[in-house]
Amino acid sequence: MKKKARWISWISVIVIVLGLIGWQVFRRVSKPQKKSTPEYMSIPVAVEVTAVQKKTIRDLGSFTGTLFPKSQFIVAPKISGRLVKLMVHIGDRVKRNQLIALLDDEEYAQQVVQAQADLQVAQANLEEALSSLEIAKRGLERSKTLHERGIASDSELDAAQAAYQGQDAKYKVSVAQVAHKEAALKAAQVRLSYTRISTSWENGSVYRVVGERFVDEGAMLTSNTPILSILEIQPIIAAIHLTDKDYFRVKRGQTAIVTSHAFPGREFNGKIARIAPLLKETSREARIEIEIPNPVQLLKPGMFINAQIEFTIQDSATVVPVSALVKRQNKQGIFLADTQNLNARFVPLTLGIVSGEWAEVLEPSSLSGFVVTLGQHLLGNGRPITLPPDWEKIPVANTSDSQPSSKGQQPRSGDKK
Repeated sequence: MKKKARWISWISVIVIVLGLIGWQVFRRVSKPQKKSTPEYMSIPVAVEVTAVQKKTIRDLGSFTGTLFPKSQFIVAPKISGRLVKLMVHIGDRVKRNQLIALLDDEEYAQQVVQAQADLQVAQANLEEALSSLEIAKRGLERSKTLHERGIASDSELDAAQAAYQGQDAKYKVSVAQVAHKEAALKAAQVRLSYTRISTSWENGSVYRVVGERFVDEGAMLTSNTPILSILEIQPIIAAIHLTDKDYFRVKRGQTAIVTSHAFPGREFNGKIARIAPLLKETSREARIEIEIPNPVQLLKPGMFINAQIEFTIQDSATVVPVSALVKRQNKQGIFLADTQNLNARFVPLTLGIVSGEWAEVLEPSSLSGFVVTLGQHLLGNGRPITLPPDWEKIPVANTSDSQPSSKGQQPRSGDKK
């Protein structure tokens, strides 16, 4: 019994000791530890800075499109015949009412000769009818005089009146026949004139160019067979397509700058001339036409172009470089450099126009100082920084007008192929 009691005592002591050890371990594990600032947060970050600027910033929309002639029509004959001569070729300049093609006119010239002969016959018949009418008129007047004296009977007077009325009817028929033959002659002359094909338009420039040629000399043509296409490319039209996001921002008369890869570095100024009143259901886009002066005809229909439209402009706007923008806790802003205490402070921003390398700051409106443009991805609020040696030479503000660069903007929409 004594041995058993001793064994129970030893077990009790061991259990108590293990309990005390477990309690100490639990206290150590569950005790909250003081958070310490990471050592790397105290290391200054080398940064580059630039001053908050005052600039004129423009809201530019960049779009793609295609050039079209201002007007275009097809030259075709009104009659059938063989094409004898074609006087212009592709690219030739033509003016209003210029003769450009000749058809075989032998048949139509013969029709004019025949119509002239028919007219001469009708005129001779008219002269004969007029002479007979004069004779019948004198006979009627003589019969009336004799009838009044009682020499001519009533039947003789009636016969004279009937003869006069018959000759008068023949005269009227002859007059109608002459008019008919004159009309036939004019119709034959018009058909003959159709063998001489000329350009014709009412409005627009005096000179235009030949765009396409569809037939060659010697070809047999029917009426309305296309011969040439005539284009008006001064001015020329650039067609772009806008979604509803930008559609309501454009107005007639707005300035547009057009560029083409065919003429690198060259800009063509145009103005919005026409705005479609609807957006197509298939593309959800509206057609916008820009009229561009093209005096030397460098721009050609079918060329691919880029167009920039100036929606709004802000003078003396507070701007910061786009490269300085960062996000912290889902807020967009910048790090301002405290040049006295040599640390960085995060400032959330409300942005306006973003154009090229610059972004307009709406809030805070009184933003000033130096903004970090390089190394900001390593910064936290209040972290020490190291400024570049020449930071004091950076101009604090720039109030001169500056055209923001559009480099890097992507076209918003393009023509369907």
